[in-house]
Amino acid sequence: MRQAAAERERSPEAVKPAEIGEAFADLCSIDQVGPGMADDLAAFFGEPHNLAVLDDLAGELDVEDAEAVAAESPVAGKTVVFTGTLERVGRSEAKARAEALGAKVAGSVSKKTDLVVAGPGAGSKAKKAEELGIEILTEDAWFDLIEG
Repeated sequence: MRQAAAERERSPEAVKPAEIGEAFADLCSIDQVGPGMADDLAAFFGEPHNLAVLDDLAGELDVEDAEAVAAESPVAGKTVVFTGTLERVGRSEAKARAEALGAKVAGSVSKKTDLVVAGPGAGSKAKKAEELGIEILTEDAWFDLIEG
């Protein structure tokens, strides 16, 4: 949820609502935030002590605006599936890097999939990608692609 809010608002400061009534609809419009979570956020930010703690924390941190997705990335806007064993990075890091470059990471192969990154032990996902004519990359080829 925090990532979705930061991506939408583009800065951590923008996530803090200025006025509870005005911010409620905006909060509910953020992906993965419903009325219950919006109420909880409003209650949290309505407590002066919480705001003071956040201000103290912000004074200790060097918080940067959330970066816009790299639109010039070769994987921006593409749907990527990782399968098999990844040897250079863990699956969560691979997913995070792909998403930071503007890719959507899916858990299964479909006709909407653009790329499959297949490590050793890749099975049915790689086979389905092959049947659908989807480009399959090794992990090394994936890094060559994203690192240019």
